[in-house]
Amino acid sequence: MTDVAAVKAALKTQAIETPSWAYGNSGTRFKVFTQPGVPRSPREKLDDAAKVHEFTGAAPTVALHIPWDRVDDYAALARYAEERGLRLGAINSNTFQDDDYRLGSVCHPDAAVRRKAVAHLLECVDIMDATGSRDLKLWFADGTNYPGQDDIRARQDRLAEALATVHERLGDDQRMLLEYKFFEPAFYATDVPDWGTAYAHCLKLGDKARVVVDTGHHAPGTNIEFIVATLLREGKLGGFDFNSRFYADDDLMVGAADPFQLFRIMYEVVRGGGFTPDVAFMLDQCHNIEAKIPAIIRSVMNVQEATAKALLVDRAALASAQAAGDVLAANAVLMDAYDTDVRPLLAELREEQGLDGDPVAAYHRSGWAAKTAGERVGGAQAGWGA
Repeated sequence: MTDVAAVKAALKTQAIETPSWAYGNSGTRFKVFTQPGVPRSPREKLDDAAKVHEFTGAAPTVALHIPWDRVDDYAALARYAEERGLRLGAINSNTFQDDDYRLGSVCHPDAAVRRKAVAHLLECVDIMDATGSRDLKLWFADGTNYPGQDDIRARQDRLAEALATVHERLGDDQRMLLEYKFFEPAFYATDVPDWGTAYAHCLKLGDKARVVVDTGHHAPGTNIEFIVATLLREGKLGGFDFNSRFYADDDLMVGAADPFQLFRIMYEVVRGGGFTPDVAFMLDQCHNIEAKIPAIIRSVMNVQEATAKALLVDRAALASAQAAGDVLAANAVLMDAYDTDVRPLLAELREEQGLDGDPVAAYHRSGWAAKTAGERVGGAQAGWGA
C-alpha cells in the first residue's frame, strides 16, 4: 500500500510555473477577447500570479515572454517578483511575430534574417542573466507550406547552427528547452515537428539542452506518456508545457480534455524519477472565454490532482502483476489509483500548509477580481503582441 504521508510530502515539493501571457487577453485567429481587470504591464501580471500562488501554495514562479514582457530593468522586475513571494522562471523567446519571419527565423534562407533571430535568442539569455532564470524556452514556427519551397536538410543545418550558438552562450547553471509542434503555422514540413527531431538536436548539443513536451502539440492518438518515459530514460526531459487539446493546439486548461492522459503522463514522471526540480512543470494556456485567474488556479489544482493519483499507484503491486504477466491485475492497479478521489487529501494538505482547502472559493472571496476591474482602467491591456 502507498504511504499517504509520503504522498503529501512529495506534493509539498511540487512547483507549477504559470505563464505571464495567460494573465493577458487572448483569443482565436479571428478575435482577441478583452476582460475587465486584465493586467496592463508585466508588474500587474506578477500581481495576479502572486494571487495564484497565495491560494494554491504551488505556483512560485512565472515564465516571461519576450518581447511581450519587455521592460527597461529586468533585475528590478525580478526584485518586484520576490517582494510578492515569486521568482521569475523560464524566458520564452518570440521568433514568429515579425514580418521578417514569414519564411522562418533561424531556418530562414536569408542569412540576415537568421542573424536577427539569433540576436533575439542571445538577448533572451542576457535577460536570464539579469533575472536569475534557469531555462530558455525555444519554440520555432519555422517550416514550409509547399513541397520544394525550401531545402529540408539545409533548414536543419541552419537550425543546428543557431542552436549551437545559443547553447555556447548559456551559463553554467542555465539550460535551453527545445519545444516541438507537429504542425501550424507551417503545414507541409515543420522544422521541429516531433520529439525525435528535438531530441536529436539536444543530444548533439550536450547536457544544457533538453526537450520540452507541450501536451497539446501531438497528433490525435499519440502516446505522450511513452515519449515522456523515453526522454526521462535518456536524461533529456527538461519540462512540460501543460494544456489540453481536442483537435489541434487548442491551449485549453490542462486536464480539461483528457484527465486520464494527464494521470498517465504524471505516472511516468513519478516512475521515471522526473518528479524533481530538474523537470519543469509549466502551464502554457490561453483563457479566451473564462476568467483567467480562477482558470489558472484550477489548472494548478488539476496538475496536483493528477500527480497525487500518480503517487498513489501501488508500485509494488503493479510490478508484481507485470512480472506475473497478469494483464488485468496490472491495469486494475493503475485504475484503482486513478479512480481515487484525491480532492479531500489535497484539501487536507492545503489546510496543513495554512491555506484554504478550496483555492478557487478562497480567490472569489478575496475580492481581487472586483478590485482589479476597478483599478485597472485606462491604458493598454496586455495580450498577444502587447
